[in-house]
Amino acid sequence: MKFSSREDIAAPAEFVFDQLSDFTSFERAATRRGARLRRLDTLAEPGAGMSWDVAFMMRSKPRQVIIDLRRFTRPESFEYAGTSGSFEMLLGLDLTPISPCRTRLQIGFEVKPRSLGGRLMIQSAKLGRSNLNKRFADRVRAYALDIEDRARRAGVA
Repeated sequence: MKFSSREDIAAPAEFVFDQLSDFTSFERAATRRGARLRRLDTLAEPGAGMSWDVAFMMRSKPRQVIIDLRRFTRPESFEYAGTSGSFEMLLGLDLTPISPCRTRLQIGFEVKPRSLGGRLMIQSAKLGRSNLNKRFADRVRAYALDIEDRARRAGVA
């Protein structure tokens, strides 16, 4: 199952990339929402090869995902791969400078089943695909607006 969205952000590409690569803030946000994270790599600087073991509750069941940062090309793109017992996930983020103060963010998210239970979940999710697409696009839009707001406050927009 694939989802994609595209948003134009009123901020320079470097600033947007820096916001999207602030892994510490993402780790804190996940922890605040009840997830347990453990870094699996020993990299001092952000880059390809970073990895996390993430445990969380979803639909009243404990879940675990291993997330790897596969591609980290400043300031153009990221690619994350996630693996759980039931699914394989791929998240790609691409940044394209439109002008010195405007950046296009393209996000693609793909989920593939790894088990029969995963296949059943994907099939049932396909029934509500339009709602899931809208929710995905709304989340991306809200995050893009948040980045624009941070850029204004930092005086770079």
